[in-house]
Amino acid sequence: MTLRRCAANAGVSHAAPAYHFKGLNGLLTAIAARGYQALAATMLEEREVSSATDPRARLVAICNGYLRFAQENEALFDLMFSAKELCYDDPELQQESAIARQVLHEGCAPFKHGSTGNKGTEIMIWALVHGFAGILRKRRVRADNHPAKNIRFEDILPHLDCA
Repeated sequence: MTLRRCAANAGVSHAAPAYHFKGLNGLLTAIAARGYQALAATMLEEREVSSATDPRARLVAICNGYLRFAQENEALFDLMFSAKELCYDDPELQQESAIARQVLHEGCAPFKHGSTGNKGTEIMIWALVHGFAGILRKRRVRADNHPAKNIRFEDILPHLDCA
């Protein structure tokens, strides 16, 4: 990906993206920020579509939104979570990623928390759903004999006690 090619695809001068985004890293950061915005929207959409009132079912719906976003947007998902080129101090990236984390935070809020407090539960759920997203990616490549064949997120979510 180059700024020159992006400019050509957008039909603008080759200098426009460099000026507007302050270089390729700035453009990638803006794309990642939009990705977090879409991730939050997808998690909220799944939560609303499920219309679940049970806290566990609501959390599962949020996580299924996370998984759907990861599956439907593989390259964007990779950019958001593994790109060294992003400007992590960018205010828009920080804001949009915080909004996406807040959706997961709200999904985890009804549950009792151990010695690490509510952050421990959030980190556990985030690690579980993020790791499962990677496993599902591999499952699509080797579907016939993959160990996660026919496994859903709710099948691996541990028991969580409500507060």
